[in-house]
Amino acid sequence: MTRISRATAEAKIPVSVDYTSAIDTDFGSFAQAIPARTAQQSLSELPTPAISRIEPLHRQAEPVADPRVADPWSKTRRFAYESAKRVFDLLLGSVLLVISIPIILIAAAAIRFDTPGSPFFIQTRLGKDGRPFRICKLRGMYADARARFPSYYDYSSKPDLEFCFHHEEDPRVTRAGLLLRRTSIDELPNLWNVVLGDMSLVGPRPEIPEVMALYGPYRREYLSIKPGVTCLSKCTGRDRLTKRETIEYDIEYIRKRGFGLDISILWRTFRGVMLRRDVF
Repeated sequence: MTRISRATAEAKIPVSVDYTSAIDTDFGSFAQAIPARTAQQSLSELPTPAISRIEPLHRQAEPVADPRVADPWSKTRRFAYESAKRVFDLLLGSVLLVISIPIILIAAAAIRFDTPGSPFFIQTRLGKDGRPFRICKLRGMYADARARFPSYYDYSSKPDLEFCFHHEEDPRVTRAGLLLRRTSIDELPNLWNVVLGDMSLVGPRPEIPEVMALYGPYRREYLSIKPGVTCLSKCTGRDRLTKRETIEYDIEYIRKRGFGLDISILWRTFRGVMLRRDVF
């Protein structure tokens, strides 16, 4: 074959290009916080949180080929665990809520006496599969904290997730809130969400939509189970962890979850609250 005929033959060979399709998102307007993807962009070119200790299971919208990698639990075992955990949450959560009512009422009166505004803080969070729900807490900050300190809420400028929600010296926290947060009393109304079924006693903390939009490939796995009052991150560093570190611990819990780990986390959380470790 001559050089000219060989070149002509090679020119006729089609070249296929494999493009990575964009991952769908279910968060409406909050998805605008994530840069738009075009058909020509590969997933590796997109900015993702620099989480190194735990690698995400879901980097693409398509399911993982090996189901044992995507979900090591059988359907029967998963159903049994989730059903038993729901019964456990309902029973223990109801008992703890009844015991906590007098404490919640006293704390609410102290908040109302200290600063103007409702003693309760209601906020939209994302539950299992991204379903939004309203979480209830005792207010530990000024009612107009977002307007007075807007820089603390500019999450879009921190796409690497290297930031903390809580600070040792936080001007947003009231005098009453300082005590409530250090004793974790401000979280007691979460038990109402547990009884309703929006949350579990143990699970990743429910995230706000504008921060969840920054989770990237970790978002789908983080939302795969019901959020909780406490989790591995809450008894391992708690307020001293950055958001990136918090996600690492919570993803680790999702992959290793079981009744043994749940009981261990509840005990470690109780001990941490009594000793007031890593909370401010």
